[in-house]
Amino acid sequence: MSAAAGPATETRIARAVAAEIGARPEQVTAAVALLDGGATVPFVARYRKEATGGLDDTQLRNLADRLAYLRELEARRATILASVAEQGKLTPELEDRIAGAETKAVLEDLYLPYKPKRRTRAMIAREKGLGPLAEAILADRAAAPATLAAGFVTAEVADAKEALAGARDILTEQLSEDAALLGRLRGFLEAEAVVTAKVVAGQEEKGAKFSDYFAHSEKWAGVPSHRALAMMRGANEGALTLDIGPEPEAGAPRVEAMIAAALGVRPGAAPGDLWLGEVARWAWRTRLSVTMMLDLLGTLRERAQEEAIRVFAHNLKDLLLAAPAGARATMGLDPGVRTGVKVAVVDATGKVLATETVYPFQPRNDLRGAQAALARLIRAHGVELIAIGNGTASRETERMVAELLSDLPAPKPVKVIVSEAGASVYSASELASKELPGLDVSLRGAVSIARRLQDPLAELVKIEPKAIGVGQYQHDVDQYRLGRSLGGVVEDAVNAVGVDLNTASAPLLAYVSGLGPSLAAAIVAHRDENGAFAKRRDLLRVARLGPRAFEQCAGFLRIRDGAEPLDASAVHPEAYDVARRIVAACGRDLRAVMGDEARLRALDPADFVDAAFGLPTVRDILAELAKPGRDPRPGFVTASFAEGVEEISDLRPGMRLEGTVTNVAAFGAFVDIGVHQDGLVHVSQLADRFVKDPREVVKAGDVVKVRVLEVDIPRKRISLTMRREAESGARPGGRDSREAPGPGGRGPKGGGPRGGGPKGGERPRDGARREETGSLGAALLDAMKGR
Repeated sequence: MSAAAGPATETRIARAVAAEIGARPEQVTAAVALLDGGATVPFVARYRKEATGGLDDTQLRNLADRLAYLRELEARRATILASVAEQGKLTPELEDRIAGAETKAVLEDLYLPYKPKRRTRAMIAREKGLGPLAEAILADRAAAPATLAAGFVTAEVADAKEALAGARDILTEQLSEDAALLGRLRGFLEAEAVVTAKVVAGQEEKGAKFSDYFAHSEKWAGVPSHRALAMMRGANEGALTLDIGPEPEAGAPRVEAMIAAALGVRPGAAPGDLWLGEVARWAWRTRLSVTMMLDLLGTLRERAQEEAIRVFAHNLKDLLLAAPAGARATMGLDPGVRTGVKVAVVDATGKVLATETVYPFQPRNDLRGAQAALARLIRAHGVELIAIGNGTASRETERMVAELLSDLPAPKPVKVIVSEAGASVYSASELASKELPGLDVSLRGAVSIARRLQDPLAELVKIEPKAIGVGQYQHDVDQYRLGRSLGGVVEDAVNAVGVDLNTASAPLLAYVSGLGPSLAAAIVAHRDENGAFAKRRDLLRVARLGPRAFEQCAGFLRIRDGAEPLDASAVHPEAYDVARRIVAACGRDLRAVMGDEARLRALDPADFVDAAFGLPTVRDILAELAKPGRDPRPGFVTASFAEGVEEISDLRPGMRLEGTVTNVAAFGAFVDIGVHQDGLVHVSQLADRFVKDPREVVKAGDVVKVRVLEVDIPRKRISLTMRREAESGARPGGRDSREAPGPGGRGPKGGGPRGGGPKGGERPRDGARREETGSLGAALLDAMKGR
């Protein structure tokens, strides 16, 4: 925990975090101590299981996020307590309430009456001596407020009307600072509030991409992330107006009744109660409705951003951990029309062997010359794979390659369509200019496309995660939080796979636990100057890389065919003695034992537990010895696009196609079927069963078989299904398939959403539940009875 936090605070935070991540408080305490001490999440998850009780990387990431929030909460709590105490207003009851506040919202509600503020209308009214008038009206409901007000007319108060207005201002401010009332209103509205979007008059044409929301309403509690962010984007662009509040006929009277109940209003015709009822309505219309709307809007934005960031993180993880084609000579093709198709050939290690630009399309139409050039490069460099970027002219380029391959003798290279998201960002980067000096920017993209087929993880780490473009509304969310989350995803992916110490680039090494850009650059410089590392321990000779950094990084770095066989595995150097005891028990040479699953399974892990290493670590060592340096990524497969289906206009309902999942959102999955526009498989069409989360069925990079349901060419929307034909006749979607259109094309590369499926059938709107409580009096009775 924080050094400034006391034992009671430490205990409270540990218990709160433990409940949220499904762990015990002592596990949280141990994990926090390690993280505060400088350990990374991958290191703690992999090599400190005994200390944390086996918390995995997901739990540890959630722990770190919640820890930051709760520490901020505790710091704010301490500040508020000090401020109220300094004012001399801290009572034991208030102190207990502040100490018991579990969220920042509740804490700020309690602080409102004591928060320093600019001069308000209520302050002015009190200065004019109208505080007692407000108290008098509250105390005597039988008296007419106007009669009571007449006694407060002074040189500063012109008449009874002005006196009553001042009393109303005082009571309105009291209501707006009543923490208990604010809590009740917030709770009611979180369950019953309705989000309403309307088109701004005159913006129909300009805001056509938001047409799904020109007259839209639904329950606040059920608004999914993509719809919330779409409506907010529409409001930010001036196309929509947004409102969040109770349902007018049933909800509004109940809200006003809650406020009236806070003033002690009783049903009946007493003059004071009637006047106070009007004050309740006034307070809602002028003050509390705005406060609550901003509060709920902020919460909705927060909720939507969290979900969008989660979706982006999941998709990025799937993309990073996609199957590598392996160390094979590869040709990368970056398609283009007028500017030509850029060609790059790299060897099995990714080293550039040759580059060229061919012009098979308009205006040159040199198809034969282009195919001859490709054939020459294939023969000269033994090309085994051809990676074709999926941008403009991708299908035309694929057809050109297919024709070429049909004329080549066996063995023929395998052609694969590869996502080129972020390739242009990499091409223009400072890193690309250092890695590929003297190579034209236009050709660097072809190199990146070839390398990302060989090893997606090794190449994609060179691009800022946000530029890879596998998220929803990525430019509409908090960029710091997005960057932090995606950075964690990349770090976890890199360390889960492991890194070859003698071939890894500096950007890849930078994500290894305990390193970072500076030490990664130092490792590469040392390697360039002194040659390959013979063993892990040689890392300690790298400038500025000390024992602490070595402890964090060593287990995730691999040395193939080195002096120490265990250096090729995920066994940490600190546990080599345990591994050697296991080998000794097998009675064979270390290299002979590594990979012998049958012999290792026959051992009892408990026999090798000692004071330093418990059962979880021993089991991990046995598993690693059985499959040393195993890659957790799946085997390499590719999708085959249908011949003759190259544009959206070529699609027809009922067509059966194969494609690659490019993006997974809360409402479904986008699939590249080779027509330059991804199709949407709505969540209801993913399987012949109910699917709550699309990731239960698919993930980015999966090759799937789909059938076309509908094609909307003007809106560039393709609706697909993965269900059996007999059970998928219904129109797909509903409101969850809506997307605020982005810049068009293939989808969220530019930060906007992919062009989703058609609007589909409408499901009933989630309006507030209708109740027969139209009047304030009836609603007030409900409120007083606790309904």
